[in-house]
Amino acid sequence: MAIASNLGFPRIGLKRELKRAVERYWSGKIDHDQLTAAAAEIRRNNWLLQKQSGITHIPSNDFSLYDHVLDTIAMVGAIPARYGWTGGDVDTDTYFAMARGTAEIPAMEMTKWFDTNYHYIVPEFDPAKEFRVSSSKPIDEFREARELGINTRPVLLGPVSFLLLGKSTDATESPLKLLERLLPAYEAVLNSIAEAGAEWVQIDEPMLALDLPREAGNAYRLAFDRLRSAAGDTRILLTAYFADLRPNTALALSLPVDALHLDLVRGPNQFTEIIDRVPQEMSLSLGVIDGRNVWRADLEATLGIIEEAAGALGKERVMIAPSCSLLHCPLDLDMETDLDAELKGWMAFSKQKLNEIATLAKAINKGRPFISDQLKENRNWLENRATSRRTHNEQVRRRMASISEEMMRRKSPFMVRSKAQKQNIHLPLLPTTTIGSYPQTAEVRQARADVRKGKLSKAEYETFLKKQIEQTIRFQEATGLDVLVHGEFERKDMVEYFGEQMEGIAFTKYGWVQSYGSRYVKPPVIYGDVHRPKAMTVDWISYAQSLTEKTMKGMLTGPVTILQWSFVRDDQPRRDTAYQIALAIRDEVADLEKAGIKIIQIDEPAFREGLPLRRSEWDEYLEWAVDAFRLSSSVVEDKTQIHTHMCYSEFNEFIEPIAALDADVISIEASRSNMELLDAFVRFDYPNEIGPGVYDIHSPRVPPKKEIKDRLSKALRVLRPDQLWVNPDCGLKTRGWPEVIESLKNVVDAAKELREELAT
Repeated sequence: MAIASNLGFPRIGLKRELKRAVERYWSGKIDHDQLTAAAAEIRRNNWLLQKQSGITHIPSNDFSLYDHVLDTIAMVGAIPARYGWTGGDVDTDTYFAMARGTAEIPAMEMTKWFDTNYHYIVPEFDPAKEFRVSSSKPIDEFREARELGINTRPVLLGPVSFLLLGKSTDATESPLKLLERLLPAYEAVLNSIAEAGAEWVQIDEPMLALDLPREAGNAYRLAFDRLRSAAGDTRILLTAYFADLRPNTALALSLPVDALHLDLVRGPNQFTEIIDRVPQEMSLSLGVIDGRNVWRADLEATLGIIEEAAGALGKERVMIAPSCSLLHCPLDLDMETDLDAELKGWMAFSKQKLNEIATLAKAINKGRPFISDQLKENRNWLENRATSRRTHNEQVRRRMASISEEMMRRKSPFMVRSKAQKQNIHLPLLPTTTIGSYPQTAEVRQARADVRKGKLSKAEYETFLKKQIEQTIRFQEATGLDVLVHGEFERKDMVEYFGEQMEGIAFTKYGWVQSYGSRYVKPPVIYGDVHRPKAMTVDWISYAQSLTEKTMKGMLTGPVTILQWSFVRDDQPRRDTAYQIALAIRDEVADLEKAGIKIIQIDEPAFREGLPLRRSEWDEYLEWAVDAFRLSSSVVEDKTQIHTHMCYSEFNEFIEPIAALDADVISIEASRSNMELLDAFVRFDYPNEIGPGVYDIHSPRVPPKKEIKDRLSKALRVLRPDQLWVNPDCGLKTRGWPEVIESLKNVVDAAKELREELAT
């Protein structure tokens, strides 16, 4: 029988129960036992839902209180010395300290999980540190599920990917040199899983879908020889996802595993290359259901692939699965009572994707006639979407056809613009600013909820927001910041806010996905041609500017980030959708300039995550992504200053495309990596201005003035003083006012002291 399989399930709960539990624990409102009980209830519901949906291979250890890579750090005892861990099982407070930092200790670095909007904690490897099993979580959760009568498939992040996703504290040493020392911990965990009675274990090696360093092949062979022996009778499913396996196909097929997973959504062409090469003892897991988007699958087309695999291998050697963990997809479309029937008919969330998997398995095991009704319904919805007038706007199409090269270039080069901007905007050396948002307090969230429920009128809500804006401006003035922002209190989310004001985009009520820790986002659904019916931000920014003599930044989200952080239509090239969004943002930029706004920031934090996973495919993406940003920004006069912001990205390897954006000022996350991005400017003469973030806003820790000043001094070793801006890593939305007040005071004081020193 073909197996209906799942690789991972959303861990947040149907109504974000995990977020509430974790944040209540952080604030001291619940204790450890209550947090544990809340987490157990989410796991229970997830396992039972998957069983009821007809999934045979149900994962465990895919749940996490914060991040699955952090769970692996805890599992093998890779705890940095600064957290004071002395051995034994890693306790919850140490676990969260690594993720968020404390008042005294900075958090571990965080960056994007491949090309998704999920963030993971970057492992830190001390070459002298010994690994040892320091968490029984994989075995505990397997046993927990078994008490419900469900024999799950435990999921482990594989040892080679774990090392390659991390960084050695000795920059001259490859983390892979630690493999021999790491493997005993993995072997011990696998022994325990086997002894607990697991029939299968899932080992995720997503790095197999990337271009690997030369030594990785031997590392994989060594690791899986050892893991195969340690697993005993427990069979191993090796999973790679987010791309096809080339050029690592032969390596993956040579490893001693019982089944190999293929992402056939991101890498459909690999199927024909692999199907005739599969070893006789190996099964294939076919990732045919898109784990990263919300569209209904084409069941008939998908069945053709599965039937071919079953014909070549036999049904018993076929698993039917999502392309990757469903972590990246909302939980249940049935919750969306506000979406119209037509849009819902085009879509499938995690629960519905499980049903698609079970339906496909039934067709393979019993024959197509047993799912004839499902096939007919599926075909009807696919035809409905393909022919719907909602997806096509002729005016947008005509404007797209008129895009020219001239529209993607500023009127003058940066050196000319810079002089015009200095005359238009009078700023000191090392100007200070923030990235955009200020704390979204309980009061702000309550007002938003009250207006939604009708307890607060629209006029009353606008009065409330204006008060928040004025208070924030007065704070910034009193603190001494040079360029101000309005605080973004009217915005729930930097993408959702703009998407709600554009045509061709739909929104959900419960379509949350995890971004990092307790930070969840509700991505827009781009289903049709995108355009902007009217101005989106001008009134709020103009009001804020009217309250102060200081320069106010207009705050926009860029086209690539709106694209990347949305569920995007799959019936046209992503480039075309990006250009449509860029035209809408271009109109907003023009309106802000007409309103007298001198600085306009177009945030692109997702610019890097859009990169294909293989370098050979970078050029095509970078060409249209850079053009989309320039299309959105190049409409202004020389005297108007364009900023952009990027966060949690590795920029050293592609600084040239960042320069090609031709933003006058770019602010970039830098603090968690200890200003590592500055290495790029040693070899590349960046022409414009830059603000490397001087403190980590994702931690409650208040940075000392000396630390900020030291980071600025480090930046000045590779940047000119007239290039350098001073700002936090990112927006302050998730922080509390007390820490923001103290932190920004230190930022401003550090900049002032350094200015005085540079002047002498």
